Amino acid sequence: MSKETAVYTHGHHESVLRSHTWRTAANSAAYLLDSLKPHMRILDIGCGPGTITADLAELVPHGHVTGVDRAAGVLEQARATAAARGLGNVDFAVADVHALEYPDDTFCVVHAHQVLQHVGDPVRALREMHRVTRPGGYIAVRDADYAAMTWYPASEGLDDWLDLYRRVARANGGEPDAGRRLKSWALSAGIRDITTTSDTWTFATEEERSWWSGLWADRTVASAYADRATEGGHATPGALRAVSEAWREWGRHEDGWFAVLHGEILCRKHV
Repeated sequence: MSKETAVYTHGHHESVLRSHTWRTAANSAAYLLDSLKPHMRILDIGCGPGTITADLAELVPHGHVTGVDRAAGVLEQARATAAARGLGNVDFAVADVHALEYPDDTFCVVHAHQVLQHVGDPVRALREMHRVTRPGGYIAVRDADYAAMTWYPASEGLDDWLDLYRRVARANGGEPDAGRRLKSWALSAGIRDITTTSDTWTFATEEERSWWSGLWADRTVASAYADRATEGGHATPGALRAVSEAWREWGRHEDGWFAVLHGEILCRKHV
């Protein structure tokens, strides 16, 4: 596997898109929003089904947002999302963050949510993001950190899930504990004006537990992640079924609580 490429661990199964379509600019890019201005031109990398992209387009009504993803199929859903919201200032294209086909200094903001954990060379990706950002503009990146995820009550099945997921993700060429590495990667890319923050998603109500545990239970046995786990020799189908049931069991606990930690960097490109 070349350093610039990695296999997207999750794929685009319904259980994955169930999570992705829940994401909004408010719950996934709050650290960026105060920096946005109505006229800005934004590049949203790894846009998936386009819910964050559409939110960003609404926040820059006199500007423009381009959403890009390596998976052409998911862009049809992104276009449908934007059309349903009546947005005329957004477009979508297939792109590779390691080699963006845009001139230097094109965008006011280059944004990537849950992307660098899945790429083969995050430092090269950040250099490309910096290259296409205008002087005075922003590079905004947010990634989860799997090793920092925590939950209650204790569950050996979820311990198995975390160990398995990290092994599968790394075998695919990614880095699941990306959140803690974002500042280091940005420094290695030659970026110096970096504001670092962190934020969490928390799932604790009955509805939240049911949703979060259900999508991971389904993803564990039915998505591309499940195929990669078995085909790569990381788990048997029986082991995946046990992890899936552990997720459902956790979701049934009235006192269940799960937190997802994210690292965030907001970088300014100097003139």
